[in-house]
Amino acid sequence: MKPLEATVAVLATNGYEQSELTEPVNKLREAGATVHIIAPDSGSIRGWKDGDWGDSVEVDRTITEAQARADEYDALVLPGGVMNPDALRMREDATTFVREFFKAGKPVSAICHGPQILIDCGVIEGREVTSYPSIKNDLKNAGARWVDKEVVCDEALTTSRTPADLPAFIKKTIEEIREGVHAGQKTA
Repeated sequence: MKPLEATVAVLATNGYEQSELTEPVNKLREAGATVHIIAPDSGSIRGWKDGDWGDSVEVDRTITEAQARADEYDALVLPGGVMNPDALRMREDATTFVREFFKAGKPVSAICHGPQILIDCGVIEGREVTSYPSIKNDLKNAGARWVDKEVVCDEALTTSRTPADLPAFIKKTIEEIREGVHAGQKTA
């Protein structure tokens, strides 16, 4: 298969679910994509694994640096974890960055608790999504149509429930990136 010629932003901060960042990043890179870890601050961020702190990953660009080059990115991945999306959704720079992908019709993939940030971006009303069950009502209250499936794709918005869904999530994410811009994604 042809290499995935795309640059993908992975937006995360401390407390991301380790497998939900590392597995998509590894598979995207194996497929040929350039992947940048984007975080509020430079240095490194630390994952959460099995109820405790896990490994750290180096940050490639801060949110501010990535915003200045937003047109370089073809897609966005939002890993879950309880702490990670909760911290990011409180940051205006993070919600602005995410919203830019929707405005441009670019693929966005969010897993587990990752869709929480989409609520604060105002981009999920009327969209079909899935997530970790504990945020189902939050997504419904924001106007989303929540379903219980391993992977859901509404235009270029791909969502999944848990780390168990990673194979389907990654496969659909790569497929959507290959398809490129989607007019129906422009919900911001």
